[in-house]
Amino acid sequence: MKAPQMAIEQKMLSNGLRVVIAPDSVAPVVTVGVYYKIGFRLEPQGRSGFAHLFEHMMFQGSANAPKMEHIKLINSSGGVLNGSTMYDVTNYYEAVPSNALGRVLWLEADRMRTLKVDDENLSNQRDVVKEEVRVNVLNQPYGGFPWLDMPPVAFRNWANAHNYYGDFADLDAATLADVQAFFKTYYLPNNAVLLILGDVKPEEGFSLAEKYFADIPAGPKPPFADPAEPGQTEERRGHVEEKFGTLPAIAIGYVLPPRRSPEWCAMGLLDQALHGGRAGRIHRNLVLEKQIAVETEGGVDDIFGYNGPAQMTTKILHKPEISAGATVAAFDAVIQEIQEKGITTDELEQLKIKWRSDYYAMLEGGRDGYMPKYGLMHLLACFSLFDGEPELVNTILDGFLRVTPEQVQAAAKKYLRQENRAIVFRAPANLAATSSESKKEAA
Repeated sequence: MKAPQMAIEQKMLSNGLRVVIAPDSVAPVVTVGVYYKIGFRLEPQGRSGFAHLFEHMMFQGSANAPKMEHIKLINSSGGVLNGSTMYDVTNYYEAVPSNALGRVLWLEADRMRTLKVDDENLSNQRDVVKEEVRVNVLNQPYGGFPWLDMPPVAFRNWANAHNYYGDFADLDAATLADVQAFFKTYYLPNNAVLLILGDVKPEEGFSLAEKYFADIPAGPKPPFADPAEPGQTEERRGHVEEKFGTLPAIAIGYVLPPRRSPEWCAMGLLDQALHGGRAGRIHRNLVLEKQIAVETEGGVDDIFGYNGPAQMTTKILHKPEISAGATVAAFDAVIQEIQEKGITTDELEQLKIKWRSDYYAMLEGGRDGYMPKYGLMHLLACFSLFDGEPELVNTILDGFLRVTPEQVQAAAKKYLRQENRAIVFRAPANLAATSSESKKEAA
């Protein structure tokens, strides 16, 4: 079965802004995205949390659109909008009736050119970010587990290991000059990609992009720290106290192969075999058969959206009467079985069918309740910023469909080794015995 081919056109403006258009006139709706190549991993040392801080700052007004005006204009057009910060990118996106495309592009260009970065906005949004951390992480059961707990245990390079939400000390120490410099360094047209998807004619989209963005000055190529990790030769373990939850938790993360390598494709399908919902081997074995765990979930989060070291991570909530050591041993037995026996051709074909179905769903899928073509937008952005090839959206699936059972088994043997993983134990504070035992057995 041949994958559907997405119509894609692209153009580079004179200031370095890449414009990617994917026309589709099925519905009179257009989705616009602006992705900047700056995320958690890429923020400078001493500026932890700045990437996320700017996700908030970008909604605080610009020269010609005062605070809240951007949101009001999109909503009054019958549209929706949002933004998010990821490891290697920060994005901003809107979905509106297609007759509002010019308005959206004007708004995005205005804040790229003249974001209002002042003391009032910095103070307000710094407090907002800190409160978000308190509410969503510090005061939630298993808050930040494992995506905030795992990196400092698994990695040695600060770029990959630091607190992505930002240390409060770094946020508090940030001056207005620091924040203005961050904006001028990373929020540049030559460090971004503009995406227009849906009910738009390519010539119209390029013309509007030229009209609103072409006169925004380019800047020097931003400096980025090298995210490469030193070779790992031992299993790494760490412990975190769980203040609210009642079940002990374990997260196990394995470092992935390099992006776009054949082994990366094999690991994608291996991930599906291990974490494919209730049918996945880990859930089936630990929850349904052995009844050691109450819940398991995990896998590779956004496999296409990383441009540096990443992990396949399993999260396990296990019964208090089962020790951490016994739980890890049961998990290891699942891994060992696939290393020794591999998977059959029939199983692999089923995995490919599911992978292909999920990929197609991603191309058509939305977000935030109503954000048509978010998945396609995200893929085009990542392939543009990381690979310089948005057209990979039409061919990337081929590598996964070519994977053989032998490649899956080889990837399991090479990458699912104990010396290529990190484990975080999160023991409830009110279960002192469990915490003590997990630390003793994990030592």
